[in-house]
Amino acid sequence: MGSRSAALERLSDVLVCPVCAGDIVSVSTSVVCAAGHVFDVARQGYVSLIAGRAVSGDSAEMVAARDRFLSSGHYDRISDAVASAVPTASGVCVDVGGGTGYHLARVLDARPDLAGLVLDTSKPALKRAARSHERMAAVATDAWAALPLRSSSIDVMLSIFAPRNPGETARVLAPGGVLVVVTPTTRHLSELMSAVGLVRVDERKEERLALQLRDFETIRSDRLEYGVSLGRAEAIDDVLMGPSGHHAGADEIAHALSSLPDPVAATVSVVVSVLRLRRDAG
Repeated sequence: MGSRSAALERLSDVLVCPVCAGDIVSVSTSVVCAAGHVFDVARQGYVSLIAGRAVSGDSAEMVAARDRFLSSGHYDRISDAVASAVPTASGVCVDVGGGTGYHLARVLDARPDLAGLVLDTSKPALKRAARSHERMAAVATDAWAALPLRSSSIDVMLSIFAPRNPGETARVLAPGGVLVVVTPTTRHLSELMSAVGLVRVDERKEERLALQLRDFETIRSDRLEYGVSLGRAEAIDDVLMGPSGHHAGADEIAHALSSLPDPVAATVSVVVSVLRLRRDAG
């Protein structure tokens, strides 16, 4: 077993074939299911388990911005809050839309008996995620399609500034498993967004989230809010790595932010919620 597939090998019992949903029977330089479907492991260590047409994710420019910004530590209090919210010390933790794996790696550091798996569509992000932690594997998949995970096999699902597929989450969570969701409030980065008219948080986001996750009950919900001082380059990266990065490049964002002070005071404001499937769901 090569080092690039070691984390995948450890998680092979929770993975299934995206074509036939069969068991994974071999992981080395390829992932092979019982029916013989083969998926090559990239030299960077991730594997694509997408049955149909690949879905494009965050660009290399967006991923590089995310890597630089998260490395600054400005969002470490978010991943610390997530780690504290995880109620189990062992098992498998899956970060859906987990990007570079930064937050999950910090959760794994805090919970040494957890194994981690990042699911994302962005190859540039997965290349980084696959090498970000020895207990983390990285898989390319579409969060809106059937996840290549065994039913009732996952102890913790994370959704940190990421899309949620409630039906698939309910299917793959183990009995007693939890979903930890991090969502921005309307105050999150408001100093940046309001100043330049970029993509803002929907004021009805909490209402939509409650409707989307109506088959889940909230165990706890905590608001985390604090201020940060961002240099110009950091402010650009913070905007570029988010939804606005799909609509504007670094130069355009830099121009939009040019009227703001350098450094700029910004507000980080999120809600960290822990949910579990209702007993009467379905």
